[in-house]
Amino acid sequence: MRMYDIILKKRQGQVLTDEEIKFFIKGLVSGEIPDYQVSALMMAIFFKGMNSEETATLTMEMAHSGDMANLEGLEGIKVDKHSTGGVGDKTTLIIVPIAAACGVTIAKMSGRGLGHTGGTVDKLESIPGFCTEYNLKDFINIVKKSGLAVIGQSGNLCPADKKLYALRDVTATVDNISLIASSIMSKKIAAGCDRILLDVKVGSGAFMKTKEDAVSLAKEMVSIGNLVGRKTVALITDMSVPLGNNIGNNLEVIEAVNVLKGEGPEDLTEVCIELAARMVFLGEKAETVEDATVKVKEAIKNGSALNKLKDMVKAQGGDASYVENPDKFQKAKYSVEIKAEEEGFITEMDAEKIGIAACEAGAGREKKEDSIDYSAGIILNKKIPAAVSKGNIIATIFASDENKLYKAAETFRNAIKISGKAIKALPHILDTIE
Repeated sequence: MRMYDIILKKRQGQVLTDEEIKFFIKGLVSGEIPDYQVSALMMAIFFKGMNSEETATLTMEMAHSGDMANLEGLEGIKVDKHSTGGVGDKTTLIIVPIAAACGVTIAKMSGRGLGHTGGTVDKLESIPGFCTEYNLKDFINIVKKSGLAVIGQSGNLCPADKKLYALRDVTATVDNISLIASSIMSKKIAAGCDRILLDVKVGSGAFMKTKEDAVSLAKEMVSIGNLVGRKTVALITDMSVPLGNNIGNNLEVIEAVNVLKGEGPEDLTEVCIELAARMVFLGEKAETVEDATVKVKEAIKNGSALNKLKDMVKAQGGDASYVENPDKFQKAKYSVEIKAEEEGFITEMDAEKIGIAACEAGAGREKKEDSIDYSAGIILNKKIPAAVSKGNIIATIFASDENKLYKAAETFRNAIKISGKAIKALPHILDTIE
């Protein structure tokens, strides 16, 4: 079998066999297939596409290209959740303890932020002492002890995906539905859970800018999950504006705690209740999604969800007093208020630009090796479709470097539009794909 023939076959729009895909992934990981041939195949796939069976085979071969987490030692149905990324998306910090409080076993691997999107691992590590690096044995023991754990992804989890993504990133072949779907699902399958909940974001702050593209991606991933025996459900959720009011690592932990206390913003709370209910239903801790929703709301009301977050923080070496008293988190040295320069209604909040502003303040990283400032970020006071008067505070930006602060402020101002006529905000949950 020759890589040349596989490239030519896909360039001609033909369907690759399982054996051809296996040959490709094996040669990719071993280094026997050179980068230029890998890139050529990625470009052929980008233009000619892959069918569901090809995508499922590619996903499974990528999943099996490195370590496969074995979670059979854990009782019950293990449910995983993945978000395609956004601004202010701290849902994992909220729905994981809620689902665990409802009896679902949660053994989750998460990633770090890159670009304008935040990462769950970075947010958790803003809690002093919190550790996200564990071997599989210790990871399972933590879950057995507390019912939940969230750690960083294994160094040898899906090495084929790491190599493929690095090449796709520099050859303009990232935004292909089959390649995105296989990248996400291979990591979820390798992580070992039985069922998967997907939160597919759509809008200016998401990788999928249109609902049509988001639905296509969701359907592809749900199809892959079901084809390989992992029951999968996807929600399409809005990311045309940031989710919640707080953007930045410890600021998002603070807001997550507020939601678990029943005091969070309406949009974030609504999305988290729906996501958590889906996890509880997938974990077979409720007979219907409606019953699961009742359980989720009760877990917030009676404090058991907040207690589960404390349990997880303690089990992973963190200082749970920061959950009990979020005022203990370090405050940024500098801040600036962004005020409305005219009267009217907020009609645009470009979530991607706002995410970039948070990164410029120090809350994110452009390159994987960049360090981040846990105290930097943005708190939104007004969102679409709020009315504002001249001088009203729209947001406050926080940073530990004055130069970064004012650069972020300028970017933020360019992300906001005020008009004379109000617009209607989009629904927070746009669709469900099962």
